[in-house]
Amino acid sequence: MKQIGAAIGAAVLAALVASPAFAEDQLKIAIGQINNWENQPPTLGQDAGFFKKHNLKIEAVGTQGAGETIQAVISGSADLGAGVGVAGVMRAFSKGAPVRVLLPAFTGTGDLYWYVKADSPIKSVKDITDKNTIAYSTSGSSTNNLVLAFGQELGVKAKPTATGGQPGTLTAVMSGQIDIGWAAPPFGVKELKEGKIRMVIRGSDVPSLKGQTVRTIIVNADALKNKKDAIMRFVKAYRESVDWMYSDPKAIEMYAKKIKADEAMLKGSIAEFHPKSTMQSDQMADLDGAVRDAVKLKFLDKPMTKEQLTEFLQIPAR
Repeated sequence: MKQIGAAIGAAVLAALVASPAFAEDQLKIAIGQINNWENQPPTLGQDAGFFKKHNLKIEAVGTQGAGETIQAVISGSADLGAGVGVAGVMRAFSKGAPVRVLLPAFTGTGDLYWYVKADSPIKSVKDITDKNTIAYSTSGSSTNNLVLAFGQELGVKAKPTATGGQPGTLTAVMSGQIDIGWAAPPFGVKELKEGKIRMVIRGSDVPSLKGQTVRTIIVNADALKNKKDAIMRFVKAYRESVDWMYSDPKAIEMYAKKIKADEAMLKGSIAEFHPKSTMQSDQMADLDGAVRDAVKLKFLDKPMTKEQLTEFLQIPAR
């Protein structure tokens, strides 16, 4: 009897150890421009153990931009999406797509810039004509939004052209396929310093978008309903990761090794283009302006109602 009791006890213990209750919950996140600093909380945070602390395992998948990211979240192939332009996700939501804003991810547009080859005749915005082409990543992205705003607010007449990610865009510029490329530091900083390319426009040159939240973390509506506890833990880990990225030098050291870049260069780039205030995740800055601009730039047919915005924004209090 003692042997039987011992065997049963061992079996119960083994079952408890193997129980799914002890397994980490898994969430999949699609990230446009996955190596950009502002998109690092899910990936660096995972490496540093912040998501594990909240019993989560994050699978991060890179995309070519917000258009691809939104589609991945709409289809349910990803629970979450990062680096998604506000206007683009507003458009998707207004058309009935099961997407919601979970967190603000980036406020302001000073991190994005547009550049030309060093020998380009384009020296400033005044030199850009309707014969030129200007790049953005994908439809619905913040680069798409900005390029349209360049036309309306800065008088840029160049033809907007989708070029996908930053490496492909740089190749298109250097080979003469595109006149004006887009990038976000640290990408292109080395080429700028070496004089291979020249910056001609910064996103912050657009007055209306300077203090506005322009990129978000989005969530699939069904995932938010069915995996709410895990997603709320994601929010906590995400915010802890951002705080850590700006308080512990180890974060930049890990980032430098990850993308194989000079640590000192990254420190300078982050200080100039990505101060911590830009990565606040508590409230949508200048929401009225974002709705107004989405209508002006034809992402929305009409302003979203108060009821729509209440459903659209699912931002947990800190």
